[in-house]
Amino acid sequence: MTLLQRSPHDRRILLLAFPALGSLAAEPLYLLVDTAIVGHLGRPQLAALGVAGTVLAGLFAIFNFLAYGTTAQVGRADGAGQRDTANRLGAQALWLSLAIGVSVAGATAAFAGPVVELMGSEGRTADLGATYLRISALGLPFVFVTLAGTGYLRGVSDLRTPLVYLVAANAVNVVLELLFVYGFGWGLEGSAWGTVIAQAGMGTAFALKLLRAARDDRRPDRQLLARLLRLGRHILVRTTALYASFIVAGAALARIGDASIGAHQIAFQLWAFLALVLDAIAIAGQVIVGRALGGGETEDAWEASLRMIRLSVAAGVVFAALMLAVEPVLPLVFTSDEAVLAEVESIWPIFALMQPLNGAVFALDGILIGAGDGRFLMWSMLASGLASIAFALVAIALDWGIVGIWLALLVLILVRLATIGTRFAGRRWLVTGWA
Repeated sequence: MTLLQRSPHDRRILLLAFPALGSLAAEPLYLLVDTAIVGHLGRPQLAALGVAGTVLAGLFAIFNFLAYGTTAQVGRADGAGQRDTANRLGAQALWLSLAIGVSVAGATAAFAGPVVELMGSEGRTADLGATYLRISALGLPFVFVTLAGTGYLRGVSDLRTPLVYLVAANAVNVVLELLFVYGFGWGLEGSAWGTVIAQAGMGTAFALKLLRAARDDRRPDRQLLARLLRLGRHILVRTTALYASFIVAGAALARIGDASIGAHQIAFQLWAFLALVLDAIAIAGQVIVGRALGGGETEDAWEASLRMIRLSVAAGVVFAALMLAVEPVLPLVFTSDEAVLAEVESIWPIFALMQPLNGAVFALDGILIGAGDGRFLMWSMLASGLASIAFALVAIALDWGIVGIWLALLVLILVRLATIGTRFAGRRWLVTGWA
C-alpha cells in the first residue's frame, strides 16, 4: 500500500495523533518561549539558558517513562477489558510521579551550581544558569505529575484533556514571562518564575483528574507499582542513554564558547520541538498497539504499525523541506548575534535532513513501547548512545566544532534506526494479553 492510498487504519491513527500533536507541540514551547524571550536579553543570558535548558530537557526526557510506561500499561489493561485496573494504574502513576518529582527537585536545586559548571559554563554565564536551574526545580514535581496524568489519559484514549491543559498552561506561561521579564524587569529569573507558576497550575489539574478516575481505590498498590516500574526502568535507562548524547554535546559546545552553545540551544530546541511533533504518531502507536495486543489482535497491531511508520516518515520529509526553506529567517527570531547565527547556519542542513530519519525512529519507538518491549529498547539505545558519544569524542579531539557534534547526533539516529528497525521486522514484540 502506497502512502497516497487510504488505509482502514488512517482514521483511528489520526483521531489519536492530532490531539497528541497539539499536546506534544505544547510541551517544548515552554523552553522555546524562554529562548525567544531570553535571547534578546543578551548572549550570557542565552548561553545560561542553553546550559540550564539542556539539563532540564534531559530531566524531562529521562523521566518521560512516567508517561510512556503508564500509557503502555493502561492501554493494555483497557484493551483487555480491565478498566478498573487501568484507573488504579493512573493513581499509582500519580504517587510514583510525586515521589520521584520531589526527590529530583531537591537534588536539582542542591547541585545546580556544580551541574552547570560540569556542563562547561563559567563566570556570569554559570551564575545565571545556576539561578535559572534552582528556580526551575520548583516546577519539577508538577511536571512529573503532568507526565503521569498524560500517560494515563492517553492509555484510555483521552487525548483531548491533555491538549486542553497544556494549551492553557502555555498561554499562562507566555503572559507571565512577558510580564516578569519585561514588565517587572526580572530578566532571566522572571522567565524561570513564569514557567514554574504555569507548571504548578497544570500539574494540579492533572492530579485532580487522576484522583477522580481512581476514586474507588486510590491506595498505593505494590503489585501495580511494580508493574509500572518494570517497564519504566527499561525506558528510564533507554532515555538516559539518549540524553547522555545530548548532554555530552552541550558540555562540549559550552567549552568551545558562548556562540556555539547559543547556536546549539536554538537548533536543539527546534529539534526537540519537531521531534515531539513527529512523536504524535508514535503516541498513537503506543495506544493502538497496547490496546490491540491487550485484546489479542496481533494482525491489527502489525498492519496499523506499518501505516504509522509510513505516515511518520512522510511528515519528516515535509519538516525537512520546511526547515531548509526557512533557514534564512527562523534563527533571527531567537537572536541577532552574528557569531551565534554563523554557527547556526553551519549545522542547519544536518538538523533539517535528520527529520525523515527521526520520523521512522520515533514511530518504531512508540510501537515497541506500546508493545511493552522495554528491555530491547533499553539495550538498543545503550548501543546507539555509546556510538554517538564515541563519535562526539573523536570530533572534539579533531576540533570539528559544532558540526562534528551534530554529526555525532546523526550517528545516534542512524544506529537507533538500524537496531529497532530490525526488531520490528522480526515480529517478536507481538506479545498478547494483560497478564
